[in-house]
Amino acid sequence: MLTTGNQLKAARALIGLDQVDVAQKAGVNINTIRSMEASGSAPIAGRSANVQRVQQVLEAAGIEFLNHGQPGVRLAKR
Repeated sequence: MLTTGNQLKAARALIGLDQVDVAQKAGVNINTIRSMEASGSAPIAGRSANVQRVQQVLEAAGIEFLNHGQPGVRLAKR
């Protein structure tokens, strides 16, 4: 589950998408992505529907979110 801004940044970096790409694919404003990432290691604040859409876009692109005591990301095994 996508929980922190740092997870979002790391996920984007792993698959080579910029903020604009993610915003367009998720159907949210670029400022939404910027705000999410600005939370850093803290939980993302904002509409849960937006967070879910962003998470779905990243998972469809091959990201797996890890939350085993410490939030993280990795490329999903295919």
